[in-house]
Amino acid sequence: MKFILFTLIGLFTLTNCAVKTKSFTASEIAVLPQPNSLKLNEGSFKITADQTMSTNHDAQKTAAEDLQKYLAETSGQNITSSDSNDASITFEQNESLGPEAYELTVTPKKIRILANDAAGYFYGVQTLKQLVAIETGEGTKNTSYLIPSVTIQDSPRFKWRAYMIDDSRYFHGEEHAKRMIDQMALLKMNTLHWHLIDDAGWRVEIKKYPLLTEVGAFRADTEIETWKSGKTSGEPHGGFYTQEQIKDIVAYAKARNINVVPEFEMPGHSSAAIAAYTWLGTAGVDIDVPVTFGRLYDNYDVTKPEVITFIKDVLTELFELFPSEVIHIGGDEVGYEVWEKSASVQKYMKEHNINTPADLQIDFTNKISQYIGDNGRRMMGWNEILGKNIHTDFAEKKGDQEAETELAKNVIVHFWKGDLELLSDAAKNGYAIVNSLHSSTYLDYGYTSIPLKKAYDFDPIPEGLDVQYHKNIYGTGAQMWSEWTPTHADVERQTFPRIAAYAEVGWTELENKDYDSFKVALKKMQQHWDSVGINYFKDSDKLEAEEKAKAEKK
Repeated sequence: MKFILFTLIGLFTLTNCAVKTKSFTASEIAVLPQPNSLKLNEGSFKITADQTMSTNHDAQKTAAEDLQKYLAETSGQNITSSDSNDASITFEQNESLGPEAYELTVTPKKIRILANDAAGYFYGVQTLKQLVAIETGEGTKNTSYLIPSVTIQDSPRFKWRAYMIDDSRYFHGEEHAKRMIDQMALLKMNTLHWHLIDDAGWRVEIKKYPLLTEVGAFRADTEIETWKSGKTSGEPHGGFYTQEQIKDIVAYAKARNINVVPEFEMPGHSSAAIAAYTWLGTAGVDIDVPVTFGRLYDNYDVTKPEVITFIKDVLTELFELFPSEVIHIGGDEVGYEVWEKSASVQKYMKEHNINTPADLQIDFTNKISQYIGDNGRRMMGWNEILGKNIHTDFAEKKGDQEAETELAKNVIVHFWKGDLELLSDAAKNGYAIVNSLHSSTYLDYGYTSIPLKKAYDFDPIPEGLDVQYHKNIYGTGAQMWSEWTPTHADVERQTFPRIAAYAEVGWTELENKDYDSFKVALKKMQQHWDSVGINYFKDSDKLEAEEKAKAEKK
């Protein structure tokens, strides 16, 4: 079904209390992500100073305050709170609505936002914000802020709609995090996947182990341009978030219905920690925080009790900082050579009947999953934690990456690489899946590799997966790996506008998606990005035209 908004033809007159207002075409109204049902009615609601807004329980208050703030900033009108159901704007509970769902009704006299949880009320407001952007006049006191009369019924397709910030490779800071959270919220994305710990830097203060940030958060130089370029910036880089800053950002995200999921990489990608505390590693060699990116030699020695204690200690502090049910442990790209060369690791494996390093990784992962579960949380990791060999070029010995040990069933598998049959098999075996296939969702890839339309066309549910297993596909994430994006402007250019496409992938039912309608709505969103100074990629249309021309020549 095409978006009903753009199938309507003609003009409609917007009136409010006999005040003549501008008429709009239906195509001027656009919302991202596209609602599941939108009906355009006659007339519009005009924002005026004498209007009031009412709420009747706490779940509505954050959304109401967000709307009041937005209207004050954009229209100059301070909508006051009221206890009356006769208020101009009302938040009302509808117990029949599911999680994150909302209904929005706008008439010339009243706006009603109905939901059954805080998220639903918040998303009703985000839709209203996009509608209220319609205005007449240009920066004068006579400017009218109008909201078209509409009836919208809306709910998300997936419960996991994520964007990932990679602060380990480059530390971007609090202002950047909040700026991205604001844009995620407007697009109804509900999960910030925060990659804080990797080889290139440890970015979160851990009280029990101060060297993690004193040493692990800083490197002497940085590889630039591309993998193995042989070039460096010639400048040191570093930084980290204090625990107070983390708490502040988590609270900021929560107020915008965004859950923050931290990623604490283990047992590989651990060089920054090993640089701080040599005894964490397997090789027993002092190292510096690496200045090059990629897959590095050493791992945590998961056979040492003191290393397991360290990991649990860090997790305990992360539990205090992040109320998220889900904790991401990475688990990707673990090099097994250092374990194979360690006499103590080989002795441990023999004593515990562990046949391969891949089995050792899963044995360790299952223990960490148990600890996370014992603390009322749930573990998530990249799909290498299943024990399947998806990196044939990485295997130091034939078969090393094929494990016999079964991964615990309570984990969430973050699929990023490998044959999609692996994803389907995992879903059939009862694993929860977040599908972030790298060739479709990695924002560090250029626009020729993942053009806007390819991002928009991505479906987290693999073709052919029986409908009974669809419930195991939680959703998707867009990953902004930052090896080659040192500045905020670089990150924004890679993220926008593709983040809007992923937002619609996560929210909108397949039958309601339409790329042409999306492109029209995107133009309006780009005006918003212009207004807040976001450095979005502006040549998507040009690239599409070039690709189309090439295809026609073939």
